[in-house]
Amino acid sequence: MRAWQRPVIPVLPGRSEAPLVFDTASNGLVAAETHDIARLYVCGITPYDATHLGHASTYLAFDTLHRVWLDAGYHVHYAQNITDVDDPLLERAAVTGVDWRALADEQIELFRTDMLSLRVIPPDNYVAVTEAVEPIARAVSKLWEAGLAYAVESPDAVSDSDIYFDTELASERSPWTLGDESNLDRATMLALFAERGGDPERPGKRHPLDPLLWRAERAGEPAWTSAFGAGRPGWHIECSVIALQHLGRDFTVQGGGSDLVFPHHEMSAGHAAALSGQPLAQLYSHAGMVSYRGEKMSKSLGNLVLVSRLREAGVDPRAIRIAVLGEHYRSDWEWTDAALAGAQRRLGTWSAAFAAHDRGTGEEGSARELLAAVRAVLHNDLDTPAALVFVDRAAEAGVDDNRLVVELLDALVGVDVRAGSARPGAQPE
Repeated sequence: MRAWQRPVIPVLPGRSEAPLVFDTASNGLVAAETHDIARLYVCGITPYDATHLGHASTYLAFDTLHRVWLDAGYHVHYAQNITDVDDPLLERAAVTGVDWRALADEQIELFRTDMLSLRVIPPDNYVAVTEAVEPIARAVSKLWEAGLAYAVESPDAVSDSDIYFDTELASERSPWTLGDESNLDRATMLALFAERGGDPERPGKRHPLDPLLWRAERAGEPAWTSAFGAGRPGWHIECSVIALQHLGRDFTVQGGGSDLVFPHHEMSAGHAAALSGQPLAQLYSHAGMVSYRGEKMSKSLGNLVLVSRLREAGVDPRAIRIAVLGEHYRSDWEWTDAALAGAQRRLGTWSAAFAAHDRGTGEEGSARELLAAVRAVLHNDLDTPAALVFVDRAAEAGVDDNRLVVELLDALVGVDVRAGSARPGAQPE
């Protein structure tokens, strides 16, 4: 599947260091470095209600990582999935009376447009689950042959049984143990599993936390052929297979929102380790959750702020990007009208300070000092709020080389201050 157009990213003088990024698995900062190509996998959307600010926050976090890697001189191989067949999508299609494929296509195109407007670097491999069903089915067969998958009778299925992953056997036979990536106790795992699409109380399972690998066909649902009969992939196995197929085993960073820590990333890591004999990734990084009007932004609560609606209301996408990067990627935070207004003012100030003339009036070497300061804070766990403050100070004091600052903002912050002026006054509905 096609992604979206890649922005042109200036090459800056000197180099960044490989950043230190918080690793959920080890509960500490780890250097996101590699001896070859930096390989990044970020879990993609289920295409409905796209693109809300929670989505944008996650993809901008890992876009920052991508940009710092490029500034460090790395080549980056980025892969992302699209969960274009899953229960929530099918349920939304049924409620709205829209064909599920048409709904997915519409929302994927909207997501592309939003990512393009926010100047997010696109993945090299943008893969829909419906494009990867065959290799996923083969992976389930491989797990079955290894004794790590089993059948559970499905009375409501058209035929055959659902196939589950044996977490306890996989913990014994592979380099993964349940809990390695999430650092959670079993009680918390059980609660989150039930909350986030799992079925801990289903009869016939060997262990309450065993996840679904292959869902046997139900009446009225899409299905594909496999060695186990007609059906479709479970949620976690899709990312394991797509990541292994395009990035290989033990890649550099697995990324996503913090709501994916368990069960999704935990189980994806388990599947991949059982399939390849190696860890899924070297580092597991997660972005915080975004709330709005006092509640976590979520589809179920209906309190989503959509990037497309902000743009339709006249909000400059650069201001949206600045507002999001004004919060640290690992923090849980709240989107407010005041934060957006502040970002619009910031954009206007930067444009006025740096975009009009290549040469500035500040002290000699001040632009290079700003570049070094921004690189230093981005090296330390992608601290974008601190980076924006350094730029604010430079805008107030002036620098000797405006052109370098314009290119710095373009390359590391992802904001081109030359692209017109911010449009003040537009606010979310």
